Amino acid sequence: MNWHLLPLSEIEQLLNSSPKGLDSFTASELLLEYGKNQIEDQKKKTPFQMFLQQFTDFMIIVLIAAALISGILGDLIDTIIILAIIIINALIGFIQEFRAEKAMEALQNMVASTALVLREENPIEKPASDLVPGDVILLEAGNIIPADIRFLETYQIKVDESTLTGESHNVEKIAEKLTEGDYSLGDRLNMGFKGTFVTNGRALAYVVATGMNTELGRIAKMIQKDETATPLQKRLIAFGKRLSIVILIICTVIFIIGWLRGEAILIMLLTSISLAVAAIPEALPTLVTIALAFGARRLAKSNALIRKLPAVETLGSVTYICTDKTGTLTLNKMTVQETHEIQHTDSNSIFFPANILLTAMTLNNDVSIDKKGKWLGDSTEVALVQYAHDKNFKKNELEKTMPRVAELPFDSTRKCMTTLHQTGQGILVITKGAVDLLFSKLDEKQKKDIPEIEAKVNAMADKGYRVLGYAMKWLPSIPEKINMDTIESSLTLIGFAGMIDPPREEAKQAVAECKQAGIIPVMITGDHKLTAKAIAKQLGIFISEEDLILSGAELSALSETQFENIVEKIRVYARVNPEQKLKIVKALQDKNQFVAMTGDGVNDAPALKNADIGIAMGINGTEVSKEASHMILLDDNFATIVKAVKHGRRIFDNILKFIKYTMTSNSGEIWAIFLAPFLGLPIPLLAIHILWINLVTDGLPGLALVSEPSESNIMSRPPRSPKENIFAGGMAIHILWVGFLMGTVTLGIQAWSIHYNNSHWQTMAFTVLCLSQMGHVMAIRSERESIFKIGLLSNTPMLGALLLTVILQMMIIYTPFFNTIFKTQPLTLYELTITIAVSSIVFCAVELEKWAKRKWK
Repeated sequence: MNWHLLPLSEIEQLLNSSPKGLDSFTASELLLEYGKNQIEDQKKKTPFQMFLQQFTDFMIIVLIAAALISGILGDLIDTIIILAIIIINALIGFIQEFRAEKAMEALQNMVASTALVLREENPIEKPASDLVPGDVILLEAGNIIPADIRFLETYQIKVDESTLTGESHNVEKIAEKLTEGDYSLGDRLNMGFKGTFVTNGRALAYVVATGMNTELGRIAKMIQKDETATPLQKRLIAFGKRLSIVILIICTVIFIIGWLRGEAILIMLLTSISLAVAAIPEALPTLVTIALAFGARRLAKSNALIRKLPAVETLGSVTYICTDKTGTLTLNKMTVQETHEIQHTDSNSIFFPANILLTAMTLNNDVSIDKKGKWLGDSTEVALVQYAHDKNFKKNELEKTMPRVAELPFDSTRKCMTTLHQTGQGILVITKGAVDLLFSKLDEKQKKDIPEIEAKVNAMADKGYRVLGYAMKWLPSIPEKINMDTIESSLTLIGFAGMIDPPREEAKQAVAECKQAGIIPVMITGDHKLTAKAIAKQLGIFISEEDLILSGAELSALSETQFENIVEKIRVYARVNPEQKLKIVKALQDKNQFVAMTGDGVNDAPALKNADIGIAMGINGTEVSKEASHMILLDDNFATIVKAVKHGRRIFDNILKFIKYTMTSNSGEIWAIFLAPFLGLPIPLLAIHILWINLVTDGLPGLALVSEPSESNIMSRPPRSPKENIFAGGMAIHILWVGFLMGTVTLGIQAWSIHYNNSHWQTMAFTVLCLSQMGHVMAIRSERESIFKIGLLSNTPMLGALLLTVILQMMIIYTPFFNTIFKTQPLTLYELTITIAVSSIVFCAVELEKWAKRKWK
């Protein structure tokens, strides 16, 4: 219902109400019909259901099956380890989902608890949850508006709607109906919305919508949608399914080949199951969790609080950052940027040795100062007084010498404010308002200068400034009757001031760094188009003719197809509502972009929740936005996002390195076992050898990759393409050829030992495979740079992991107790030297691969 376009008489008929309010009986019936004026939550899953849902992933199901089979075959240690990893992973997922439920609770807690209601002309205080459409409520400064309302009577009432619309200044409300047109929420001047805050004046209003039918309720419905899977989750889900199927097929083939060659069925079955367990990287969920937790801890030190761990990685993959303007890119504080004083001999008399414009800015306002020295009042007036104060025009001192003796308060009809001040030379009249409205009130002598003045005003407006003008005149004494038509006439325009909510100093550099990293920043704001464009130009968001700016009304006029055709070119959105913010995020996602959304208001919550990563402001952000977000900026600093992006990319790089390492190792094992029969060689590894490699060799160095420093080019390359899978960029080829090399080197040492009748052939093959993996993990610490350039000591946890792994491997070779368990034999010094030398082949080969990349790419 377009309540803002209807006359009050028609609204009264539709609501079956009157300015006297409803009677108690009617209100009770309506309460039964419409329900409580509350934000409702969707049906919640029980904690037990949330926990069980964590076990539905295909890769997890395969691991559970493999763990159970291993247990049945007597390998309880591997079963316990796998199940422990699965349960830890499930607990982390459960905690994240459980905490996300708080978003709705925050929405419910931000609304008013009581309201002053007229019931048959009698004002009574009622719980806000009992309000019904048709109720008449009384509002005054300090009240939270308890429902969506249409104003009936207004008395200088102003409302802070910044949390809902993104407007940075308070909105003057009116009671008259608006002319026909398409109005965004911020332009519906005769409406008030649930959860917004009255800052000035008082009013009577009809309740027109309650509960989930309010604008706040519509936002709640948008928040209640399922969350978007993160890039890493999407890739790992696809990776896990494909990998599990491939591994099960390979293991089946190996079992059949071994059985056909006459190997013992039990041994081949155990080997195949062990290979399946080894090939599935069950340590991957733990590695990812540890990597994300480490990243979250580092980010907390940089003023970024991670609420949901996958957000750390997602930041490294985003291609678009849709950022709210007010309080995020700007200071959320109106500031005078420029003033222009018009020189007049009559005005600048001997009684005003100082700047008369600054004098007028100091006197014509209702601003006050509290005991702590903080300015109190309308944000626009505070900005004007603060500017004059900084120029040494002190309000308290000027008011002593020129006290206010009368006033004509601002109202929405006149759109100006006039104050009268007593001086030793008479009465000084100061009028403040929009310059174009002051033109009609000027003295005839000055009207000839209007075109020149208008050009200067337009120059300020073109910069996105909100321009307010000041005019004055002298009266010999205070009139007996203060008549606005008389007082506000024959004025002399003395100057005007241009104001804007200025951009943060550090935001421009952050925007530039985002662009260098291949991330496109997009401004989404409730402000007007001109203001938004001016800020975007200052920040470097809007820089070329190809960049587009779109208003909420223009966006509404576009079809979904038309919008998606241009969405990737739009850099600024102005005067948008919550549904449109969500529409923007969804359109970009439909174009295969990974979208981050920053914001601080209730209006940002749906987009924050549905974006690939939602980033809320910690200082100025509402509780609703924080609970709907994945990450909170504790310093409200856009520049912190750049640091977070770097951490995210580093973490994703390190996760990919782990996948490359563990899959190459698994590939080496599979190649060795698969090729052995075709080369006439016995199976080179026992099941216990495979499980040992899986537990120790893969695990410790793999986890140490979490601490790997970032690559030197990490912030000068574009984000990883959303269309790429985990194995893109040559990883699949690397896994296959290095794994093949690892397998053939293992088989080579086996064949050499057997040829010379060496009974230690299996121990040598087992050790070559282990040490080859150690060489491989050192070589892949950097994608392109040599290990000797990045430094052996640049990742000390890795050195510790390698040393411990080598010690453990020597222990099972040279300790009689473990010789019995692992079926190993002590190697001679010559055999060990040969084994180490052969193991270094993989390290050298990977370093040569990187050298070739540097030389030819």
